Amino acid sequence: MPRVNVSWIITVLAVELAALSAAHAHSCHEVKTAFQVRQIGQLKWVPETPATDVDLSICKHPGPSCCTRRMEESYRAAVLRDTTQNIRSYSFELKYLISAHAVAFQDTFQSLITFSQNHLTSLFETTYSSLMSSISPHIVCLFTDLSRFLQGTGNVSVETAVHCFFDSLFPLVHTHIVNPGMAGSISEDSSDANQLGDCLRMTRQDVNPFGTHPKAMADALANALRAGRVLSLALGVGLEVMNFTETAELSRECTRALVRMQYCSHCRGLTLIRACSGYCLNVMRGCLASLSELHNPWRQYVTVLQDLTHIVAGAHNLELALLGIRGQVEEAILYAQLHGPRLTSTVDKVCGHSSNASSTTVRTSSPTSVTPPPANSSQDVPGADKIGMLAHLHSSFPLKTSKSDRGRTLKKVAREFTGYISRYKSFFSILPDTLCEGEMGVDELTCWSGDDVVKSYSARVVGSGVRAQRQNPEVRVRGVDPVLMDVKNKLEMFNMEIQEVMPGVGHRESWDETGSGESSGECDDEDGCEGSGDTVASPTFTEADVSKNAVKVSFHDSPSTKNKSSSDASLSKASFIIILLALGLHWPFI
Repeated sequence: MPRVNVSWIITVLAVELAALSAAHAHSCHEVKTAFQVRQIGQLKWVPETPATDVDLSICKHPGPSCCTRRMEESYRAAVLRDTTQNIRSYSFELKYLISAHAVAFQDTFQSLITFSQNHLTSLFETTYSSLMSSISPHIVCLFTDLSRFLQGTGNVSVETAVHCFFDSLFPLVHTHIVNPGMAGSISEDSSDANQLGDCLRMTRQDVNPFGTHPKAMADALANALRAGRVLSLALGVGLEVMNFTETAELSRECTRALVRMQYCSHCRGLTLIRACSGYCLNVMRGCLASLSELHNPWRQYVTVLQDLTHIVAGAHNLELALLGIRGQVEEAILYAQLHGPRLTSTVDKVCGHSSNASSTTVRTSSPTSVTPPPANSSQDVPGADKIGMLAHLHSSFPLKTSKSDRGRTLKKVAREFTGYISRYKSFFSILPDTLCEGEMGVDELTCWSGDDVVKSYSARVVGSGVRAQRQNPEVRVRGVDPVLMDVKNKLEMFNMEIQEVMPGVGHRESWDETGSGESSGECDDEDGCEGSGDTVASPTFTEADVSKNAVKVSFHDSPSTKNKSSSDASLSKASFIIILLALGLHWPFI
Protein backbone atom coordinates (compact mmCIF):
# COMPACT_ATOMS: atom_id res chain seq x y z
CA MET A 1 0.00 0.00 0.00
CA PRO A 2 1.54 3.32 -1.10
CA ARG A 3 2.34 5.85 1.58
CA VAL A 4 0.22 9.03 1.57
CA ASN A 5 2.08 12.35 1.68
CA VAL A 6 -0.07 14.34 4.10
CA SER A 7 1.94 17.53 3.76
CA TRP A 8 1.56 17.49 -0.01
CA ILE A 9 -2.25 17.18 0.29
CA ILE A 10 -2.40 20.09 2.72
CA THR A 11 -0.36 22.22 0.35
CA VAL A 12 -2.68 21.46 -2.59
CA LEU A 13 -5.80 22.26 -0.58
CA ALA A 14 -4.30 25.56 0.57
CA VAL A 15 -3.54 26.54 -3.01
CA GLU A 16 -7.09 25.70 -4.13
CA LEU A 17 -8.66 27.68 -1.28
CA ALA A 18 -6.47 30.64 -2.11
CA ALA A 19 -7.50 30.39 -5.74
CA LEU A 20 -11.19 30.29 -4.80
CA SER A 21 -10.75 33.26 -2.48
CA ALA A 22 -8.97 35.23 -5.20
CA ALA A 23 -11.70 34.37 -7.68
CA HIS A 24 -14.36 35.64 -5.24
CA ALA A 25 -12.39 38.81 -4.57
CA HIS A 26 -12.24 39.54 -8.27
CA SER A 27 -15.97 38.95 -8.82
CA CYS A 28 -18.54 41.70 -9.41
CA HIS A 29 -21.34 39.70 -7.83
CA GLU A 30 -21.97 42.16 -4.95
CA VAL A 31 -21.95 45.09 -7.36
CA LYS A 32 -24.53 43.34 -9.52
CA THR A 33 -26.68 42.67 -6.46
CA ALA A 34 -26.59 46.34 -5.41
CA PHE A 35 -27.30 47.37 -9.00
CA GLN A 36 -30.44 45.23 -8.94
CA VAL A 37 -31.64 46.09 -5.42
CA ARG A 38 -31.40 49.83 -6.03
CA GLN A 39 -33.12 49.49 -9.41
CA ILE A 40 -30.36 51.33 -11.19
CA GLY A 41 -30.47 49.57 -14.56
CA GLN A 42 -30.30 46.32 -16.45
CA LEU A 43 -28.12 43.59 -14.92
CA LYS A 44 -26.55 42.72 -18.26
CA TRP A 45 -24.61 45.98 -18.08
CA VAL A 46 -22.67 44.77 -15.00
CA PRO A 47 -19.62 42.64 -15.84
CA GLU A 48 -19.01 39.33 -14.10
CA THR A 49 -15.41 40.19 -13.21
CA PRO A 50 -13.47 43.44 -12.88
CA ALA A 51 -11.76 44.77 -15.96
CA THR A 52 -8.85 47.15 -16.56
CA ASP A 53 -8.54 50.03 -19.01
CA VAL A 54 -12.31 50.69 -18.79
CA ASP A 55 -13.52 53.84 -20.57
CA LEU A 56 -14.95 55.72 -17.57
CA SER A 57 -15.57 59.47 -17.28
CA ILE A 58 -16.40 59.80 -13.58
CA CYS A 59 -15.14 56.80 -11.60
CA LYS A 60 -11.68 56.69 -13.12
CA HIS A 61 -9.30 54.29 -11.39
CA PRO A 62 -6.01 52.74 -12.57
CA GLY A 63 -6.87 49.33 -11.11
CA PRO A 64 -9.58 46.82 -12.09
CA SER A 65 -13.18 48.12 -12.07
CA CYS A 66 -16.62 46.57 -11.98
CA CYS A 67 -18.10 49.60 -13.76
CA THR A 68 -18.65 50.38 -17.40
CA ARG A 69 -19.53 53.59 -19.22
CA ARG A 70 -23.12 52.37 -19.53
CA MET A 71 -23.26 51.81 -15.78
CA GLU A 72 -22.01 55.34 -15.14
CA GLU A 73 -24.90 56.76 -17.14
CA SER A 74 -27.31 54.63 -15.13
CA TYR A 75 -25.70 55.82 -11.89
CA ARG A 76 -26.10 59.41 -13.06
CA ALA A 77 -29.82 58.91 -13.68
CA ALA A 78 -30.21 57.13 -10.34
CA VAL A 79 -28.58 59.87 -8.23
CA LEU A 80 -30.61 62.53 -10.05
CA ARG A 81 -33.81 60.61 -9.34
CA ASP A 82 -32.99 59.74 -5.73
CA THR A 83 -31.65 63.16 -4.72
CA THR A 84 -34.64 64.95 -6.20
CA GLN A 85 -36.96 62.54 -4.41
CA ASN A 86 -35.12 63.08 -1.12
CA ILE A 87 -35.43 66.86 -1.46
CA ARG A 88 -39.14 66.52 -2.13
CA SER A 89 -39.64 64.16 0.77
CA TYR A 90 -38.06 66.64 3.20
CA SER A 91 -39.94 69.59 1.74
CA PHE A 92 -43.26 67.73 1.69
CA GLU A 93 -43.86 68.21 5.40
CA LEU A 94 -43.28 71.95 5.13
CA LYS A 95 -45.44 72.20 2.02
CA TYR A 96 -48.21 70.21 3.69
CA LEU A 97 -47.94 72.33 6.84
CA ILE A 98 -48.58 75.50 4.83
CA SER A 99 -51.35 74.08 2.65
CA ALA A 100 -53.15 72.33 5.53
CA HIS A 101 -53.15 75.44 7.70
CA ALA A 102 -54.22 77.60 4.78
CA VAL A 103 -57.30 75.36 4.62
CA ALA A 104 -57.66 75.42 8.42
CA PHE A 105 -57.61 79.22 8.50
CA GLN A 106 -60.16 79.42 5.69
CA ASP A 107 -62.41 76.89 7.42
CA THR A 108 -62.19 78.88 10.64
CA PHE A 109 -62.85 82.13 8.82
CA GLN A 110 -65.86 80.56 7.13
CA SER A 111 -67.17 79.30 10.45
CA LEU A 112 -67.03 82.86 11.77
CA ILE A 113 -68.72 84.19 8.62
CA THR A 114 -71.51 81.62 8.87
CA PHE A 115 -72.07 82.23 12.58
CA SER A 116 -72.20 85.99 12.05
CA GLN A 117 -74.56 85.61 9.09
CA ASN A 118 -76.94 83.47 11.14
CA HIS A 119 -76.64 85.95 13.99
CA LEU A 120 -77.72 88.84 11.75
CA THR A 121 -80.48 86.78 10.14
CA SER A 122 -81.94 86.04 13.56
CA LEU A 123 -82.26 89.79 14.17
CA PHE A 124 -84.65 90.16 11.24
CA GLU A 125 -86.45 86.90 11.96
CA THR A 126 -87.25 87.85 15.55
CA THR A 127 -87.44 91.64 15.55
CA TYR A 128 -88.00 92.88 11.98
CA SER A 129 -89.81 89.90 10.46
CA SER A 130 -91.57 92.09 7.90
CA LEU A 131 -88.20 92.77 6.27
CA MET A 132 -86.92 89.19 6.34
CA SER A 133 -87.94 87.96 2.89
CA SER A 134 -86.67 91.12 1.19
CA ILE A 135 -83.43 91.57 3.09
CA SER A 136 -82.37 87.91 3.04
CA PRO A 137 -80.65 88.01 -0.41
CA HIS A 138 -78.73 91.12 0.62
CA ILE A 139 -77.52 89.44 3.82
CA VAL A 140 -76.23 86.53 1.74
CA CYS A 141 -74.54 88.94 -0.67
CA LEU A 142 -72.85 90.84 2.16
CA PHE A 143 -71.35 87.77 3.79
CA THR A 144 -70.39 86.22 0.46
CA ASP A 145 -68.33 89.30 -0.28
CA LEU A 146 -66.75 89.20 3.18
CA SER A 147 -65.88 85.54 2.67
CA ARG A 148 -64.31 86.22 -0.73
CA PHE A 149 -62.33 89.06 0.77
CA LEU A 150 -60.89 86.81 3.47
CA GLN A 151 -60.03 84.16 0.89
CA GLY A 152 -58.09 86.72 -1.11
CA THR A 153 -60.05 86.02 -4.27
CA GLY A 154 -61.61 88.51 -6.62
CA ASN A 155 -61.92 92.26 -6.71
CA VAL A 156 -63.78 92.66 -3.42
CA SER A 157 -63.99 95.68 -1.13
CA VAL A 158 -65.30 95.42 2.42
CA GLU A 159 -66.40 99.05 2.42
CA THR A 160 -68.32 98.62 -0.84
CA ALA A 161 -70.01 95.44 0.41
CA VAL A 162 -71.14 97.11 3.64
CA HIS A 163 -72.46 100.24 1.96
CA CYS A 164 -74.31 98.17 -0.68
CA PHE A 165 -76.03 96.30 2.13
CA PHE A 166 -77.19 99.51 3.83
CA ASP A 167 -78.24 100.96 0.46
CA SER A 168 -80.55 97.96 0.03
CA LEU A 169 -81.71 98.14 3.65
CA PHE A 170 -82.75 101.80 3.49
CA PRO A 171 -85.88 101.41 1.27
CA LEU A 172 -87.10 98.53 3.42
CA VAL A 173 -86.62 100.42 6.68
CA HIS A 174 -88.24 103.56 5.26
CA THR A 175 -91.38 101.83 3.96
CA HIS A 176 -91.86 99.14 6.63
CA ILE A 177 -90.51 100.58 9.88
CA VAL A 178 -90.24 104.37 9.71
CA ASN A 179 -93.49 104.57 7.69
CA PRO A 180 -95.25 101.25 8.34
CA GLY A 181 -98.39 102.24 6.43
CA MET A 182 -96.49 102.92 3.24
CA ALA A 183 -95.80 99.26 2.51
CA GLY A 184 -99.54 98.52 2.39
CA SER A 185 -100.48 101.53 0.30
CA ILE A 186 -97.84 101.03 -2.40
CA SER A 187 -97.45 97.70 -4.16
CA GLU A 188 -93.90 96.47 -4.04
CA ASP A 189 -94.07 95.58 -7.75
CA SER A 190 -95.49 98.93 -8.86
CA SER A 191 -93.50 101.48 -10.82
CA ASP A 192 -93.90 104.02 -7.98
CA ALA A 193 -92.39 101.58 -5.50
CA ASN A 194 -89.53 100.77 -7.86
CA GLN A 195 -88.79 104.43 -8.50
CA LEU A 196 -88.91 105.24 -4.80
CA GLY A 197 -86.69 102.27 -3.98
CA ASP A 198 -84.13 103.24 -6.61
CA CYS A 199 -84.09 106.81 -5.36
CA LEU A 200 -83.63 105.74 -1.75
CA ARG A 201 -80.79 103.38 -2.63
CA MET A 202 -78.94 105.98 -4.66
CA THR A 203 -79.35 108.76 -2.11
CA ARG A 204 -78.84 106.72 1.05
CA GLN A 205 -75.35 108.02 1.79
CA ASP A 206 -76.48 111.62 1.20
CA VAL A 207 -79.65 111.28 3.26
CA ASN A 208 -77.69 109.46 5.99
CA PRO A 209 -80.64 107.61 7.55
CA PHE A 210 -78.44 105.36 9.69
CA GLY A 211 -76.07 107.91 11.15
CA THR A 212 -72.45 106.85 11.62
CA HIS A 213 -73.22 103.14 12.00
CA PRO A 214 -72.57 102.06 8.37
CA LYS A 215 -69.18 103.76 8.29
CA ALA A 216 -68.24 102.46 11.73
CA MET A 217 -69.19 98.94 10.69
CA ALA A 218 -67.27 99.21 7.40
CA ASP A 219 -64.15 100.55 9.10
CA ALA A 220 -64.19 97.91 11.83
CA LEU A 221 -64.63 95.07 9.35
CA ALA A 222 -62.04 96.41 6.92
CA ASN A 223 -59.37 96.75 9.60
CA ALA A 224 -60.14 93.39 11.17
CA LEU A 225 -60.47 91.37 7.96
CA ARG A 226 -57.53 92.94 6.14
CA ALA A 227 -54.85 91.08 8.10
CA GLY A 228 -56.74 87.81 7.56
CA ARG A 229 -56.82 88.43 3.82
CA VAL A 230 -53.11 89.23 3.70
CA LEU A 231 -52.38 86.08 5.71
CA SER A 232 -54.37 83.98 3.22
CA LEU A 233 -52.45 85.48 0.33
CA ALA A 234 -49.10 85.09 2.08
CA LEU A 235 -49.75 81.38 2.64
CA GLY A 236 -50.35 81.08 -1.10
CA VAL A 237 -46.98 82.71 -1.72
CA GLY A 238 -45.29 80.12 0.49
CA LEU A 239 -46.84 77.29 -1.52
CA GLU A 240 -45.55 78.85 -4.74
CA VAL A 241 -42.03 79.06 -3.32
CA MET A 242 -42.17 75.39 -2.37
CA ASN A 243 -43.40 74.46 -5.84
CA PHE A 244 -40.42 76.18 -7.43
CA THR A 245 -38.12 74.53 -4.91
CA GLU A 246 -39.31 71.09 -5.96
CA THR A 247 -38.69 71.81 -9.63
CA ALA A 248 -35.13 73.10 -9.14
CA GLU A 249 -32.71 71.24 -11.40
CA LEU A 250 -29.37 69.76 -10.33
CA SER A 251 -26.40 70.84 -12.44
CA ARG A 252 -24.20 68.49 -14.46
CA GLU A 253 -21.30 69.09 -12.07
CA CYS A 254 -23.58 68.22 -9.16
CA THR A 255 -24.72 64.92 -10.64
CA ARG A 256 -21.12 63.92 -11.40
CA ALA A 257 -20.15 64.67 -7.79
CA LEU A 258 -23.12 62.66 -6.52
CA VAL A 259 -22.13 59.67 -8.66
CA ARG A 260 -18.58 59.89 -7.37
CA MET A 261 -19.82 60.07 -3.79
CA GLN A 262 -22.43 57.32 -3.89
CA TYR A 263 -21.36 54.84 -6.56
CA CYS A 264 -17.69 55.11 -7.48
CA SER A 265 -16.90 52.92 -4.46
CA HIS A 266 -19.08 50.22 -6.05
CA CYS A 267 -16.73 50.11 -9.02
CA ARG A 268 -14.11 48.71 -6.65
CA GLY A 269 -16.51 46.24 -5.10
CA LEU A 270 -17.13 48.38 -1.98
CA THR A 271 -20.91 48.44 -1.89
CA LEU A 272 -21.40 48.92 1.85
CA ILE A 273 -19.02 51.77 2.65
CA ARG A 274 -20.57 55.20 3.21
CA ALA A 275 -19.40 58.66 2.29
CA CYS A 276 -17.50 60.66 4.90
CA SER A 277 -19.83 63.20 6.51
CA GLY A 278 -17.60 66.17 5.66
CA TYR A 279 -17.32 64.94 2.09
CA CYS A 280 -21.12 64.60 1.87
CA LEU A 281 -21.60 68.14 3.19
CA ASN A 282 -19.31 69.57 0.53
CA VAL A 283 -21.14 67.71 -2.23
CA MET A 284 -24.66 68.56 -1.04
CA ARG A 285 -23.85 72.19 -0.22
CA GLY A 286 -22.41 72.55 -3.69
CA CYS A 287 -25.45 70.92 -5.28
CA LEU A 288 -27.92 73.03 -3.28
CA ALA A 289 -25.95 76.29 -3.25
CA SER A 290 -28.63 78.26 -5.11
CA LEU A 291 -31.38 76.75 -2.96
CA SER A 292 -29.50 77.83 0.18
CA GLU A 293 -29.68 81.44 -1.07
CA LEU A 294 -33.38 81.40 -0.14
CA HIS A 295 -32.50 81.16 3.55
CA ASN A 296 -32.56 84.86 4.48
CA PRO A 297 -35.75 85.87 2.63
CA TRP A 298 -37.47 82.67 3.74
CA ARG A 299 -36.58 83.30 7.37
CA GLN A 300 -38.00 86.81 7.03
CA TYR A 301 -41.10 85.43 5.32
CA VAL A 302 -41.74 83.00 8.19
CA THR A 303 -41.51 85.93 10.61
CA VAL A 304 -44.07 87.79 8.48
CA LEU A 305 -46.38 84.78 8.69
CA GLN A 306 -46.00 84.62 12.45
CA ASP A 307 -46.72 88.33 12.86
CA LEU A 308 -49.77 88.22 10.59
CA THR A 309 -51.08 85.19 12.46
CA HIS A 310 -50.74 86.95 15.81
CA ILE A 311 -52.46 90.05 14.46
CA VAL A 312 -55.37 88.03 13.09
CA ALA A 313 -55.96 86.01 16.24
CA GLY A 314 -54.19 87.84 19.04
CA ALA A 315 -56.86 90.33 20.14
CA HIS A 316 -59.87 88.56 18.56
CA ASN A 317 -60.41 91.64 16.38
CA LEU A 318 -61.70 89.61 13.46
CA GLU A 319 -64.11 87.61 15.59
CA LEU A 320 -65.40 90.65 17.46
CA ALA A 321 -65.84 92.66 14.26
CA LEU A 322 -67.90 89.91 12.62
CA LEU A 323 -69.98 89.36 15.73
CA GLY A 324 -70.53 93.12 15.96
CA ILE A 325 -72.37 93.25 12.62
CA ARG A 326 -75.72 92.43 14.19
CA GLY A 327 -75.34 95.15 16.81
CA GLN A 328 -74.33 97.77 14.24
CA VAL A 329 -77.28 96.94 11.97
CA GLU A 330 -79.70 96.99 14.90
CA GLU A 331 -78.37 100.34 16.10
CA ALA A 332 -78.61 101.72 12.56
CA ILE A 333 -82.28 100.75 12.28
CA LEU A 334 -83.05 102.25 15.69
CA TYR A 335 -81.30 105.44 14.62
CA ALA A 336 -83.57 105.65 11.56
CA GLN A 337 -86.64 105.07 13.74
CA LEU A 338 -85.67 107.74 16.25
CA HIS A 339 -85.10 110.26 13.44
CA GLY A 340 -88.21 109.24 11.49
CA PRO A 341 -89.86 112.68 10.99
CA ARG A 342 -86.63 114.34 9.83
CA LEU A 343 -85.83 111.37 7.62
CA THR A 344 -89.28 111.34 6.02
CA SER A 345 -89.13 115.07 5.37
CA THR A 346 -85.77 114.71 3.69
CA VAL A 347 -86.94 111.78 1.57
CA ASP A 348 -90.02 113.74 0.47
CA LYS A 349 -87.76 116.56 -0.72
CA VAL A 350 -85.27 114.30 -2.47
CA CYS A 351 -87.47 111.53 -3.87
CA GLY A 352 -90.90 113.18 -3.94
CA HIS A 353 -94.05 112.83 -1.77
CA SER A 354 -95.65 109.47 -1.24
CA SER A 355 -99.36 108.75 -1.47
CA ASN A 356 -101.78 110.51 0.87
CA ALA A 357 -102.21 107.38 2.92
CA SER A 358 -98.55 107.06 3.47
CA SER A 359 -98.21 110.79 4.15
CA THR A 360 -100.87 110.60 6.85
CA THR A 361 -99.06 107.70 8.39
CA VAL A 362 -95.84 109.63 8.34
CA ARG A 363 -97.33 112.63 10.05
CA THR A 364 -98.85 110.55 12.83
CA SER A 365 -95.85 108.38 13.45
CA SER A 366 -93.72 109.18 16.43
CA PRO A 367 -90.41 107.94 17.80
CA THR A 368 -92.20 107.06 21.01
CA SER A 369 -94.15 104.36 19.16
CA VAL A 370 -91.02 102.42 18.39
CA THR A 371 -91.07 98.95 19.89
CA PRO A 372 -87.64 98.01 21.11
CA PRO A 373 -86.29 94.59 20.09
CA PRO A 374 -86.74 91.80 22.62
CA ALA A 375 -83.95 91.69 25.12
CA ASN A 376 -83.55 87.96 24.66
CA SER A 377 -83.61 87.94 20.85
CA SER A 378 -80.03 86.76 20.67
CA GLN A 379 -81.01 83.52 22.35
CA ASP A 380 -82.46 82.31 19.07
CA VAL A 381 -78.92 81.96 17.70
CA PRO A 382 -76.94 78.89 18.81
CA GLY A 383 -73.97 79.93 20.89
CA ALA A 384 -75.10 83.54 21.18
CA ASP A 385 -74.87 83.33 24.95
CA LYS A 386 -71.07 83.38 24.57
CA ILE A 387 -70.97 86.71 22.79
CA GLY A 388 -70.70 88.66 26.01
CA MET A 389 -67.71 86.57 27.02
CA LEU A 390 -65.91 87.75 23.94
CA ALA A 391 -66.13 91.36 24.92
CA HIS A 392 -65.31 90.93 28.61
CA LEU A 393 -62.95 87.97 28.73
CA HIS A 394 -61.36 88.54 25.32
CA SER A 395 -61.87 84.87 24.55
CA SER A 396 -63.05 83.32 21.29
CA PHE A 397 -65.81 80.77 21.02
CA PRO A 398 -65.70 77.25 19.54
CA LEU A 399 -66.40 77.51 15.84
CA LYS A 400 -67.38 73.94 15.10
CA THR A 401 -69.71 71.71 17.01
CA SER A 402 -68.36 68.35 15.83
CA LYS A 403 -66.56 66.27 18.43
CA SER A 404 -63.35 66.13 16.39
CA ASP A 405 -63.16 69.92 16.12
CA ARG A 406 -64.59 70.84 19.51
CA GLY A 407 -62.81 73.88 20.92
CA ARG A 408 -60.95 74.60 17.68
CA THR A 409 -60.87 78.38 17.68
CA LEU A 410 -59.09 80.85 15.48
CA LYS A 411 -56.56 81.51 18.20
CA LYS A 412 -55.81 77.82 18.65
CA VAL A 413 -55.32 77.33 14.90
CA ALA A 414 -53.01 80.34 14.87
CA ARG A 415 -51.01 79.17 17.85
CA GLU A 416 -50.63 75.70 16.37
CA PHE A 417 -49.44 77.14 13.07
CA THR A 418 -46.88 79.51 14.57
CA GLY A 419 -45.54 76.70 16.73
CA TYR A 420 -44.95 74.45 13.71
CA ILE A 421 -43.76 77.03 11.17
CA SER A 422 -41.08 78.37 13.52
CA ARG A 423 -39.25 75.05 13.16
CA TYR A 424 -38.76 75.71 9.45
CA LYS A 425 -37.15 79.13 9.56
CA SER A 426 -33.77 77.64 8.58
CA PHE A 427 -35.15 75.00 6.23
CA PHE A 428 -33.16 76.03 3.16
CA SER A 429 -29.85 76.51 4.95
CA ILE A 430 -29.92 73.16 6.76
CA LEU A 431 -31.37 71.09 3.90
CA PRO A 432 -27.90 69.86 2.75
CA ASP A 433 -27.07 68.83 6.32
CA THR A 434 -30.44 67.11 6.65
CA LEU A 435 -29.83 65.09 3.49
CA CYS A 436 -26.39 64.03 4.73
CA GLU A 437 -27.80 62.98 8.08
CA GLY A 438 -30.07 60.56 6.23
CA GLU A 439 -28.68 57.77 4.13
CA MET A 440 -25.49 59.37 2.88
CA GLY A 441 -23.02 60.64 5.41
CA VAL A 442 -22.01 58.71 8.53
CA ASP A 443 -19.12 58.78 10.95
CA GLU A 444 -17.48 55.35 11.05
CA LEU A 445 -13.98 53.98 11.47
CA THR A 446 -13.50 54.24 7.73
CA CYS A 447 -15.43 56.13 5.05
CA TRP A 448 -15.37 56.95 1.37
CA SER A 449 -13.66 60.21 0.37
CA GLY A 450 -14.50 60.04 -3.33
CA ASP A 451 -11.10 58.63 -4.24
CA ASP A 452 -10.34 56.02 -1.62
CA VAL A 453 -11.21 54.52 1.75
CA VAL A 454 -9.95 56.78 4.53
CA LYS A 455 -10.19 57.09 8.29
CA SER A 456 -11.38 60.67 8.09
CA TYR A 457 -12.07 63.34 5.48
CA SER A 458 -9.19 65.81 5.39
CA ALA A 459 -10.41 68.45 2.92
CA ARG A 460 -11.97 71.73 3.99
CA VAL A 461 -15.73 71.70 4.59
CA VAL A 462 -17.31 74.82 3.09
CA GLY A 463 -20.41 76.67 4.24
CA SER A 464 -23.82 77.06 2.57
CA GLY A 465 -24.63 79.50 -0.21
CA VAL A 466 -23.17 80.32 -3.60
CA ARG A 467 -20.30 82.50 -2.37
CA ALA A 468 -18.97 79.81 -0.03
CA GLN A 469 -18.66 77.33 -2.91
CA ARG A 470 -15.63 79.09 -4.34
CA GLN A 471 -13.58 76.99 -1.95
CA ASN A 472 -15.53 73.76 -2.49
CA PRO A 473 -13.06 70.95 -3.42
CA GLU A 474 -15.77 68.56 -4.61
CA VAL A 475 -18.31 70.52 -6.69
CA ARG A 476 -17.67 73.34 -9.11
CA VAL A 477 -20.50 75.86 -8.89
CA ARG A 478 -20.44 77.84 -12.12
CA GLY A 479 -23.24 80.26 -11.18
CA VAL A 480 -26.61 80.72 -9.56
CA ASP A 481 -29.79 79.05 -10.75
CA PRO A 482 -31.72 81.85 -12.52
CA VAL A 483 -35.08 80.41 -11.53
CA LEU A 484 -34.24 80.23 -7.84
CA MET A 485 -32.62 83.66 -7.91
CA ASP A 486 -35.81 85.05 -9.42
CA VAL A 487 -37.80 83.41 -6.62
CA LYS A 488 -35.39 84.85 -4.06
CA ASN A 489 -35.74 88.38 -5.46
CA LYS A 490 -39.53 88.17 -5.56
CA LEU A 491 -39.70 86.82 -2.01
CA GLU A 492 -37.44 89.63 -0.78
CA MET A 493 -39.64 92.19 -2.51
CA PHE A 494 -42.76 90.61 -1.06
CA ASN A 495 -41.34 90.85 2.46
CA MET A 496 -40.25 94.43 1.94
CA GLU A 497 -43.58 95.63 0.59
CA ILE A 498 -45.52 93.84 3.32
CA GLN A 499 -43.46 95.77 5.86
CA GLU A 500 -44.03 99.04 4.02
CA VAL A 501 -47.81 98.57 3.99
CA MET A 502 -48.00 97.05 7.48
CA PRO A 503 -45.22 98.69 9.52
CA GLY A 504 -43.82 96.44 12.21
CA VAL A 505 -44.80 93.17 10.54
CA GLY A 506 -41.82 90.89 9.95
CA HIS A 507 -39.48 92.57 12.43
CA ARG A 508 -40.10 90.32 15.42
CA GLU A 509 -37.55 87.57 15.94
CA SER A 510 -38.72 86.46 19.38
CA TRP A 511 -41.91 84.55 18.57
CA ASP A 512 -40.12 81.29 19.32
CA GLU A 513 -39.46 82.47 22.85
CA THR A 514 -42.78 84.27 23.29
CA GLY A 515 -45.35 81.86 24.53
CA SER A 516 -42.93 78.98 24.71
CA GLY A 517 -45.05 77.55 27.47
CA GLU A 518 -48.32 77.94 25.59
CA SER A 519 -48.09 74.51 24.05
CA SER A 520 -48.34 72.82 27.41
CA GLY A 521 -52.10 73.15 27.27
CA GLU A 522 -52.31 73.94 30.97
CA CYS A 523 -53.89 77.34 30.55
CA ASP A 524 -54.84 79.55 27.64
CA ASP A 525 -57.27 82.30 26.81
CA GLU A 526 -59.91 79.81 25.72
CA ASP A 527 -59.87 78.44 29.24
CA GLY A 528 -60.56 81.88 30.65
CA CYS A 529 -56.93 82.73 31.40
CA GLU A 530 -56.04 86.30 30.60
CA GLY A 531 -52.73 88.04 30.12
CA SER A 532 -51.01 85.35 28.08
CA GLY A 533 -48.79 88.02 26.64
CA ASP A 534 -49.16 87.10 22.98
CA THR A 535 -51.66 89.74 21.95
CA VAL A 536 -50.44 92.04 19.20
CA ALA A 537 -52.26 95.22 18.35
CA SER A 538 -53.51 95.27 14.77
CA PRO A 539 -51.92 98.08 12.75
CA THR A 540 -54.18 100.66 11.17
CA PHE A 541 -54.07 101.51 7.47
CA THR A 542 -54.82 104.78 5.75
CA GLU A 543 -55.49 105.41 2.09
CA ALA A 544 -52.40 107.64 1.99
CA ASP A 545 -50.21 104.79 3.19
CA VAL A 546 -51.73 102.46 0.66
CA SER A 547 -51.33 104.75 -2.33
CA LYS A 548 -47.62 105.11 -1.65
CA ASN A 549 -46.99 101.38 -1.31
CA ALA A 550 -48.31 99.33 -4.21
CA VAL A 551 -47.02 95.77 -4.23
CA LYS A 552 -46.39 94.35 -7.70
CA VAL A 553 -44.48 91.12 -7.15
CA SER A 554 -44.92 88.24 -9.61
CA PHE A 555 -43.55 84.71 -9.51
CA HIS A 556 -44.46 84.01 -13.13
CA ASP A 557 -43.89 85.23 -16.69
CA SER A 558 -40.14 85.25 -16.08
CA PRO A 559 -38.10 84.00 -19.10
CA SER A 560 -36.20 81.67 -16.82
CA THR A 561 -39.34 80.00 -15.54
CA LYS A 562 -41.43 79.49 -18.66
CA ASN A 563 -40.03 76.02 -19.23
CA LYS A 564 -40.13 74.97 -15.58
CA SER A 565 -43.40 73.08 -15.37
CA SER A 566 -44.17 71.00 -12.32
CA SER A 567 -46.26 67.92 -11.73
CA ASP A 568 -47.67 69.69 -8.67
CA ALA A 569 -49.04 72.59 -10.70
CA SER A 570 -52.50 71.69 -9.42
CA LEU A 571 -51.68 73.71 -6.32
CA SER A 572 -51.19 76.77 -8.54
CA LYS A 573 -53.98 78.55 -10.36
CA ALA A 574 -53.67 79.50 -13.99
CA SER A 575 -53.63 83.13 -13.01
CA PHE A 576 -53.39 83.86 -9.30
CA ILE A 577 -54.02 87.63 -9.43
CA ILE A 578 -54.00 88.90 -5.88
CA ILE A 579 -55.78 92.19 -5.44
CA LEU A 580 -56.20 94.02 -2.18
CA LEU A 581 -58.72 96.65 -3.22
CA ALA A 582 -58.92 98.18 0.23
CA LEU A 583 -55.14 98.31 0.40
CA GLY A 584 -54.64 99.22 -3.23
CA LEU A 585 -52.17 96.32 -3.63
CA HIS A 586 -51.51 93.96 -6.53
CA TRP A 587 -49.59 90.73 -5.84
CA PRO A 588 -49.83 88.24 -8.70
CA PHE A 589 -48.16 85.04 -7.55
CA ILE A 590 -48.38 81.82 -9.47
